[in-house]
Amino acid sequence: MSRNELNIVVLLREACDPQPPVRLTADGYGVRERGLRRIANPADLCALEQALTLAETQKGFVTVVAIGPQRLDDLLRLALSMGAQRAVRVWNSAFEGGDAFADARLIERLVDILKPDFMLTGHRLVDRGADPAPTLASARLGIPYVTAALSVECIDGEVEVLRKSDRGARQLVGTSSPCTLLFEEGCCEPRYPTQDGLMAALEMPIEVWGEADLGLPFCELGGAGALLAKERCSFPRPNPQRVVTPDAKLPAFERILALLSGGIKPREGKLHNVSAAQTAEMLFDIFETEGLVGGRNG
Repeated sequence: MSRNELNIVVLLREACDPQPPVRLTADGYGVRERGLRRIANPADLCALEQALTLAETQKGFVTVVAIGPQRLDDLLRLALSMGAQRAVRVWNSAFEGGDAFADARLIERLVDILKPDFMLTGHRLVDRGADPAPTLASARLGIPYVTAALSVECIDGEVEVLRKSDRGARQLVGTSSPCTLLFEEGCCEPRYPTQDGLMAALEMPIEVWGEADLGLPFCELGGAGALLAKERCSFPRPNPQRVVTPDAKLPAFERILALLSGGIKPREGKLHNVSAAQTAEMLFDIFETEGLVGGRNG
C-alpha cells in the first residue's frame, strides 16, 4: 500500500437469516445452531460497497476484517471477489462468550494495528439491531464516528458524510480522518462479483490473527473481559399492522368493518338462544339505548 493511498478497513459481520424460524436453547440463554441459516449482514455489504467506491474515486486500499470462526472465510472471500485487496480473520477460543465491551476492545486493538483512515461497517445488524461495539471502540480511541450514514465524499481533504436524520430527513456532516462510519442498510446496491473476481478470490490468502497477534491480555478477551451479564433471549414483539383511518363520512357499521379488515381482531360475541319475540325485544332495547329509535311510548 502506498503512503498516498487511503487506508480503508471494513468490518464484516454475519447475522442469522430472520426468515426461517429461530429456536432457543433449553435454558433460554442462546439460539440453537441446528437449522440456523447465517448470512452476511446486509448493512455491512453496503458499507463494503461504499468503501470500494471511495477507494476507486480517491485511490485507496481496502482491507476487510471479520471476527469469528473459520466459516467467515466465505464472507471474506466474497469481499475479495468484489474488489477488496486484503482479508483478515480474527479468532481464538479465548474470544468466545464476550459482550459488546469485549468486542469493542478487539476492534480497538485492530484499529491500533491497521491504522485506517476510515473504518466502515453497518449501522445495524439485521437480526439483533444496533451493535454498540464499533462506536464504543471509536469513543475509547477518541476518533469521531457518524451513524446512519448514507454516502461519503472526500473533497479537498475534507470528509463529508450524508446521514439519515429524524423523520426521514437528510443531514450533511463534516468530519476528519481517521473516523468510523456506520452505514444504513439499503443506502446503495452492493456490486456483484465477476467470474474472474471469484476465481481470483479463491487463490488470495486470508490472514488469521489470534490472541498472540493482537497482544491483548487474556483477562480482556471473551467471557473473561465481559462486563455485561447474560440475560434470557426473547423474541421481539411483532410490528403492529398499520391500519388506514376510515373515512369519517362512512356509516358507523362500515367504519367498524374497515377497522376489522385492517388487522384488529374482532371480539368474541355471545350467543343467545332465545325466541324470535325475545330477540326482537332485545334488539329494540339496544336501538333505544343507542338513540336510534324513540321510546316505547313515543
